[in-house]
Amino acid sequence: MTFSWPWALLSALIIPLIFAVREWARRRRRKAAVRVTSIALVRSALPGRTRWTRRIPAALFVAGLALLTVGAARPQASMPVPRTSATILLALDTSGSMCSTDVDPNRITAAKKAAAEFIESQRGGPRIGLVTFAGTAGLLVPPTDDTDSLIEALEGLTVARGTAIGQAMLTSIDAIAEVDPSVAPSGAAPGDGEGDAGAAIIVLTDGANTQGVDPRIAAREAALRRVRVFTIGFGTTNPAPLVCDNSQFDGRGFGGWGGRGRFDRGRNIRMIDEPALKQIAQTTGGSYHRAENADQLQSALNALPGSFTVVHRRVDAAAAFAAGGAVLITAALSLSLWWNRPRAPAR
Repeated sequence: MTFSWPWALLSALIIPLIFAVREWARRRRRKAAVRVTSIALVRSALPGRTRWTRRIPAALFVAGLALLTVGAARPQASMPVPRTSATILLALDTSGSMCSTDVDPNRITAAKKAAAEFIESQRGGPRIGLVTFAGTAGLLVPPTDDTDSLIEALEGLTVARGTAIGQAMLTSIDAIAEVDPSVAPSGAAPGDGEGDAGAAIIVLTDGANTQGVDPRIAAREAALRRVRVFTIGFGTTNPAPLVCDNSQFDGRGFGGWGGRGRFDRGRNIRMIDEPALKQIAQTTGGSYHRAENADQLQSALNALPGSFTVVHRRVDAAAAFAAGGAVLITAALSLSLWWNRPRAPAR
């Protein structure tokens, strides 16, 4: 909880001042006390009051003053608020290592299938955009609610050289900025908004950044725009041949790639940079997920909507504290007047 006017909390000093005045008045009355011969006569003349009837109104009054003091400081609490109009950018790694066959039939095929099922599960919900990245990053489909066009675009994915995770995040930010005016593009000032934006980026990769923008810099840019990034590290650490069919290979050839779309050294090109992916998620308020097979990947994607469709907003709680303080003070005065009301003498 934060306070808009924290200096108002100094008004709480009036509470010990009240106690000090009360103690001073009590001592003064004691000095001016009149000696009487019979205490029983005095007690019989006073209305019957217990110790609790004297202390409860005072305690309620002090508690009410404390709540009013907190209310005057304008407390603000961060509250989770469901949002149905979120924008999601799905950034898929299409580097050559996605042809690894450690995931059957290979990583790129499993990733396309899991992404298609995830998109289908969000039909009628948030807008989804599709970014792919290898040596560079590109916006394949702008954020849209057209589920069919997204799934169709997944079918045409091909692999290429390099892994530009940072550039993929900046490209995703720019795509979000096109449809959400509350998010500034990557080349502009981020603004000074509060709370989470209604947007999230999912980065699915099996490797580490090899070129382009440092992912840590891109993560800070996303955090400044209140865009959360959820990262998924996909694949195992087991060496496996890299095999893609002709529809998944761009045909240009690089390194050990041949015309059949096969890399015969029997090892993964690049291992997952888990520390970097975890840092990206932590910097932006997202989360990191590890998936070693197709089922784990599907589970990781299915678990995400509950995270990024709930955003946090700062809610002013001053009215609640003020109302609570007013109720307590009213109760204190009412009880005090009731217990000290004139009573008819007993006959």
